[in-house]
Amino acid sequence: MNSRGDADFTHSGVDHILHPTTSIVDIQKTGPRIVAQGNGVYVEDQHGNKQIDAIAGLWCVNVGYGRKELADVMASASEKLSYYHTFGSTSNIPQIALAEKLISITPKSLTKVFYGCSGSDANDTLVKIAWQYHQLRGKPNKVKIIAREQAYHGTSISAASLTGLPSFHRGFGLPLERILRVSCPHYWRFGKTDESEAEYCDRLIQEVADLIEKEGADNIAAFIAEPIMAAGGVIPPPKDYFSKLHPLLKQHDILLIADEVVCGYGRLGVQFGSELLGIEPDMMASAKGLTSGYFPLSAAFISENVWEVMTEGSRQYGSFAHGYTYSGHPVGCAVALANLDLIEKEKLVENANTTGEYLHQQLQQRFAHHPHVGEIRGHGLLAGIQLVEDKASKRLFDVPKKIPAQITKACMNAGIIVRPLPTIGTIALSPPLTFTKEHVDLVIDVIEQGLDQVLA
Repeated sequence: MNSRGDADFTHSGVDHILHPTTSIVDIQKTGPRIVAQGNGVYVEDQHGNKQIDAIAGLWCVNVGYGRKELADVMASASEKLSYYHTFGSTSNIPQIALAEKLISITPKSLTKVFYGCSGSDANDTLVKIAWQYHQLRGKPNKVKIIAREQAYHGTSISAASLTGLPSFHRGFGLPLERILRVSCPHYWRFGKTDESEAEYCDRLIQEVADLIEKEGADNIAAFIAEPIMAAGGVIPPPKDYFSKLHPLLKQHDILLIADEVVCGYGRLGVQFGSELLGIEPDMMASAKGLTSGYFPLSAAFISENVWEVMTEGSRQYGSFAHGYTYSGHPVGCAVALANLDLIEKEKLVENANTTGEYLHQQLQQRFAHHPHVGEIRGHGLLAGIQLVEDKASKRLFDVPKKIPAQITKACMNAGIIVRPLPTIGTIALSPPLTFTKEHVDLVIDVIEQGLDQVLA
């Protein structure tokens, strides 16, 4: 036993566990880092080393770690109804109450919700619904989905296909043929010399228009996009991107799916990124911050128009032949309700806005003129520090050098967890929404030290 009374794991489990997004060879050499407990914005490993988690797990622990309020709700809900399925017209009180709450805070265009377990399955669900929606309207060829380079939408078969990161395709025979790809909307990196942001935005929209013309609107079901790309590099689109994209999609009867898995539930200083960027989604995926990671739960939303078509379709097909064993899990829905209540009572969305403004001010002040920082991106409590080998030419470090990973390791050794995004050479931040200005100052000090240590 260790000093806290926990079992002292001398065996790391590498002989038995296939870890996600982990090199099998590397972990067999080094073993895993075992996280033992968390409290507030801190996590602690099995050896008692404490670190500020400035990435909130995987962009998700919005209310912070160790919230007794959520643990108590989980225990109480488990005692009352530990599980029951929601197939065959069956429901439970927590999922009904959660649905009412969610519809009251989501974009007005969305009126119905479907529950799953993860962001990946939420996006899967919406793709399937998009296909059925067009099928029911007598447009069976509308099956292709437009997604963007550098985007991340999950790792299941269809979600990994939507993802525009090649590492999630290699060796899997992906992406699926139904996926169409357009450019990553990153002005700093892909804008042409002497091209304004507005001109770059128009070029992106024209690219979508040209793709629709080439493929035929009658063959395209939907366009999927995160408000701000998260795992792909914390990349906001150019101004007016969505306001110009929306009418183009409407014109060609193409649904707009907003992937709010990271941006939703306060991360950007508003409830949803769609609100911030003026997106009017026909569908929306959410997860992560819905329960702050305390329970695996996702919520996929559809508009009234899509719902009406599906309702008529039920006369043709009978039941909606889609669902998961844990859809509408009573414990998960109870935890989500309590989590959303904490976010509201503690004004964490407002805090993400004010503390987020301070975070970005300090990042700009400290790093805007750093020779190896090309750009600071993001909004609210979501930020990306773009690393460059040469600032004038915007040349990135070669990926094999693993500069973001080296800086991340230096920060972790100094007590701060940040996340490397190697494909674009970026250090990502997405701390709990309980973060304070004092936490921001600590994190930025350590990042500066990490940059100096690795890049001096």
